[in-house]
Parts: sequence; structure tokens; C-alpha cells
Amino acid sequence: MISDLIFSRFKKTARGGSADELFVSRLPVILWICMVFAAGLILQNFIRFDLVGSLAFGIITALHIDVHWHAHRWAKSHPWMYFILQHVLVWIAALSVPQGYQAVIIGFFPILAAQSVAAFDLRKKVAVVLLANAGSFVSLVFVLGQLRDLALLLPLFGLMLVVVIAYAVLFFNQVHARVRTQAFLSDLEKAHRKVEELTLANERQRMARDLHDTLAQGVAGLIMQLEAAEAFWMQGNTERTGTIIRLSMSQARTTLADARRAIDNLRAKSASDLDFREAAEAEIERFVQAIGLRVYTDIQVARSPSRVAAEHLLRILSECLTNVAKHARAGKVWVSLSERGDLLDMEIRDNGDGFDTNQIGKQAGHYGILGMQERVRLIGGKLSVFSGSEGTRVQVEIPLSKGEKA
Repeated sequence: MISDLIFSRFKKTARGGSADELFVSRLPVILWICMVFAAGLILQNFIRFDLVGSLAFGIITALHIDVHWHAHRWAKSHPWMYFILQHVLVWIAALSVPQGYQAVIIGFFPILAAQSVAAFDLRKKVAVVLLANAGSFVSLVFVLGQLRDLALLLPLFGLMLVVVIAYAVLFFNQVHARVRTQAFLSDLEKAHRKVEELTLANERQRMARDLHDTLAQGVAGLIMQLEAAEAFWMQGNTERTGTIIRLSMSQARTTLADARRAIDNLRAKSASDLDFREAAEAEIERFVQAIGLRVYTDIQVARSPSRVAAEHLLRILSECLTNVAKHARAGKVWVSLSERGDLLDMEIRDNGDGFDTNQIGKQAGHYGILGMQERVRLIGGKLSVFSGSEGTRVQVEIPLSKGEKA
């Protein structure tokens, strides 16, 4: 029954845990040994002082304490050798004080039984230690005492065994719980640091996307408009030059507003609600006015995506149109927005030169498509890029299950 109690309340998962528990229990065990030593010394010298026996008993007890002090190391490598050595020391200690052996065997053997609970994770091994303790106890009573002493000492030994083991179970449970708590706290601290690192990384990525999609795109658009204005001015077309300059001024104001909005997002992490259809049409119109390319639009949406998804889609649309103007050398652009069940599909297509999609993310300074991939991932969508000699096609698919009526 004692064994069932031990193993139902205290089971080991690793030998390292038993070493920690034996390490923590060193001081209580040594205090108990000192009390047993004092009791054995008093009984041995109660009638007649025995100097030789007392000195031998003191030396053996000191060695006994030293072995107990390093019990956590024995538990890792040679637990059985530890218990055998302790049994030998208890025998020698009892034989050195034949008049006080009762205190030795009643005090020392239960300690060994209690330590077996922490040292072993198998019920059979603990049972072997208990049987060895009982056998040594009975043997020492027959060697140093009389048969009638067994009738008196055996109940005391059994009671002491139950009390010490019960205390050991509670003590080791508390130690084991504290060790696990410390391990959990350490894991939690590591997880917290990891979350902080990921949060900082996500913030860096978001800032990079916002800077690219506001300042970088806006300045790139201004450069293209001013280059067009210079070309018309060189041709003497002052009217067209003035129109483009006015568009450039409008584009500069829009870029400034986008930059301010990005800063506000970084501070407050919020933005005003968008009318997605109107915002998409305005973005396309700015592109047409600035570049002069023909854009064929087909917007068939009855619902708008969420505010966050709408912002990401508009940034993706702006990035695609900017890429067409900067790299594609296209003559026509097609933009379509449509619903397909609970999905919203956006496609931007041109008839330009195309590019090698295997180079996406490998060229320094070209991070537009990487930014689009991150944006689509954040809103749970899917991005596909196809490019060849007939042009480039970018397809975006996002869920609309939480969208509202446009």
C-alpha cells in the first residue's frame, strides 16, 4: 500500500529530476542524521562512557553524512552502489554503538527508503530497497539485541518508515513541482523573447512595405511625370507640359498624404474607412493621367473587403501599375475585379516585355513583389504571378466572407 501511494503521487519522468530532488533534500536529511547520532551517542554512554565506540560512531556518521551530501551525484550514475554503501555504513555504525543501535537502525534505514523514492522510477526497485532495509533491520536486532527487542522495535520501525516515506513523498512532490514550475517559467521567458523578436521583425517588414508603397512609389511616379513633362517641353508642347506638371503637383500632394497616413498607422495602427470601388478607380485614373497608357477596367463587385484587406489590395494595385510604367514597356493594361462566391479576384495584366519570375526576391533593390506577397499572406489570400513574352499577369485572390455591401 505504501508503494502504491508513492507511485500514484510521485512518478519520475527523468533521472535528472531525482538528482535535483536529492540535492534539495540534503539539509533536512543531514539534520535528521545529526539527531539520530545524538540519540545513539546518549544511549551508548548512558550507563558507561565508551570513548572508542563513540569516536568510531562519530567517524562513521561523518562519512555517512558525506555520502548523503553527494547523493544527487550517485543517483545519476550509480544509485545501487550508493544504497549498498549506505547499508554497509549503517551496519558499521550500529555495531560501533551496540548499546544505542536501536536509534541507528530506526533512524537511518527509513531515510534510505525515503531516498529510494526519489532515486528510482520503478516500483520494483523501491520494493527491493524496502526489503533490504527490513532484512538489515531484523538481522541487526538478532545480532545486537534479543528476540524480545524485535517485538518492541519492529512496530516502531514500521511507524517510522511510514512517517518518513509519507513526508518524503510530500517533500519530493513539492520539489518536483517547483522544478517543473521553474522549467515552465524558463520556457515561457524564451517564448516571450521569441514573440518580441517576431513582433519586431513583423514591424520592420510592415514599415518597409509602407515606405515602399508610399514614398518610393510616389517619388517614382513623380520622376516619370517630370520626365514626360521634360519630353513634351523639349518638343514645344507647353500645354501638355503644364498639364503634366499640374498632375505632378497633385501626385506630390497625394504622396505626402500617403506618407502621413503611413505615419499615423505606425502610431495609432488605424486608418479611415475606404470606399474600395472608388479608391480603386481613383488609383487607375491617376495612373492613366500620369502615364498616358490605355487601361481597360472591369470592376464587378457588390461587396467590399474589410478595411485592412482593402488597403492591402490598393497597395498591390498601385505597385502593379507602377511596375508596368517602370519596366514593362507595355501599350495596354487590363484591370479586373470580380467576385467568385466568397472570394474576391483581382487581376492586373499588360502586354509588355515580361520578366523572369525565377528572379523574384533575388535582385537587390527590387522588393515590390515580395511586399505584395507579404500583404496577400497577411489577409489570408493567394498571389500568382505569370510573365512571358506576351506580357505579365498578376492574380490576387482573397476571402470575402466578412465583407460588407459596397
